[in-house]
Amino acid sequence: MGAGLGIAGAVIGAGLGIGPIGASMAQGIARQPEAAAQIQTAALIMAALVEGAALFGLVLVFLG
Repeated sequence: MGAGLGIAGAVIGAGLGIGPIGASMAQGIARQPEAAAQIQTAALIMAALVEGAALFGLVLVFLG
């Protein structure tokens, strides 16, 4: 039961972290289409960091 709650927390946290990154990326590209490549690169790096933290949380849940 506790593992399920931990997994749910990690997944929800990742979703709440990646969602605003995607929204900000879309707004930035809409404002400055010429900077789309730089904005996408930065957003991808940020999303990967958030996802990495979520995966680390999942590993801790499985080990605990």
